[in-house]
Amino acid sequence: MDFKRLKVWQKAHEMTLSVYRATAAFPKEEMYGLTSQLRRSAASIGANIAEGCGRRSDGEMCRFLQIARGSASEMEYHVLLARDLHLLEEGDFQKLTRQADELQRMLTGLMQSVRSPKSA
Repeated sequence: MDFKRLKVWQKAHEMTLSVYRATAAFPKEEMYGLTSQLRRSAASIGANIAEGCGRRSDGEMCRFLQIARGSASEMEYHVLLARDLHLLEEGDFQKLTRQADELQRMLTGLMQSVRSPKSA
């Protein structure tokens, strides 16, 4: 399966780019703190989708989709923290929160479709 064709991977990649843009103006002292955490959790979503697609079984695919979903939740928390620390503007907060929520729903749907018995 080519991960680049999956809509959920495309959305994850788009969100990761949004995170990089939003964190570009974070203070230098956050480079190894919140900036790094936010970027790594966002990038982890697409990376785990890609890795799951490279696996040989549906069970492994589901495991990596679960990890991706966990990373989306982690990223969502970091976005909330960045907003509350006044590092992230409200517009960026709203956009990233919407993207994370949509991704979590899409990942859940994809996991359910991978787990369900294939119709003959």
